[in-house]
Amino acid sequence: MDVAAKLDTARADLAERDGVLVAFSGGVDSSVVAAIAHDALGDDAVACTAKSETLPAAELEEATRVASEIGIRHEVVEFSELENPDFVTNDGDRCYHCRTMRLSAMFDAAEGLGVDVVCDGTNADDPGAGHRPGLRAVRELDAYSPLLAHDLTKAEVREIARRYDLSVADKPAMACLSSRIPTGLAVTPERLTRVEQAEALVRQWGFSQFRVRDHDGLARIEIAPEELDAALNPDFVRAAREHLTEVGFEHVTLDLHGYRTGSVSPAGDDATAGDSEATAPGDDAAAGDGDTATTDGDAADVDDLLAAEYPTDR
Repeated sequence: MDVAAKLDTARADLAERDGVLVAFSGGVDSSVVAAIAHDALGDDAVACTAKSETLPAAELEEATRVASEIGIRHEVVEFSELENPDFVTNDGDRCYHCRTMRLSAMFDAAEGLGVDVVCDGTNADDPGAGHRPGLRAVRELDAYSPLLAHDLTKAEVREIARRYDLSVADKPAMACLSSRIPTGLAVTPERLTRVEQAEALVRQWGFSQFRVRDHDGLARIEIAPEELDAALNPDFVRAAREHLTEVGFEHVTLDLHGYRTGSVSPAGDDATAGDSEATAPGDDAAAGDGDTATTDGDAADVDDLLAAEYPTDR
């Protein structure tokens, strides 16, 4: 089935509902679900964004803007992940706890609006994309995933976003702020705040695909390989060092591996389902961050590495 046929089927599916509430982050997955729902149901479709300590203020503003672009009614609900000790502990199931709280808030909002169906942005690529504890929460709470139900892959979701002329069609992934904190290190307001402020600075300096990982006061900046040359500029190095220490980091480093999804997670991904950060291959998702390792290879290779000549062409 081609993309147009899948889109028609998904739209017809949602049109049969009395109404739906879309768990809406403003990322491409949930934006496409919201656009299809609004197309199918008009005013009986609602987009709902959950505001919490782990959602950057800029992302809430973006979600509000995109909802207006779609023309769908937009509601905001608030909850605190930091009130849940299981989330704060930041183990391998952090995103399961987060997703459970976030979707529960959506179901409460839907009940208050008299809506029976809560949709999320899980797409057909997500179940096979590694460790995704958030998908378990989607199943347990019985949220409906129309992109998954109609076998829409990430690439097809982006194509549909372009069909709807959505400004987020090519938006990079954006996981919640807690995905920047290595598994096992407690999620605290201080760590979330300095990560948010640091990433706002890096974005302001013109970078689009990056993360600032918080290793208990050490900032590890990951920049996409295609943008890494700009990060090696002495002016960026100086600005990063000065301004990231101003927002609370004790040390500032640049990871020469570049941006990698889930570089601090136990299973190599940052994502849960949907837009939290699960996107195209190479994007963060929103599942869990853990491993603090930043180099590859075995310790037995150290002697060989030290013996190798530095490749100077100068």
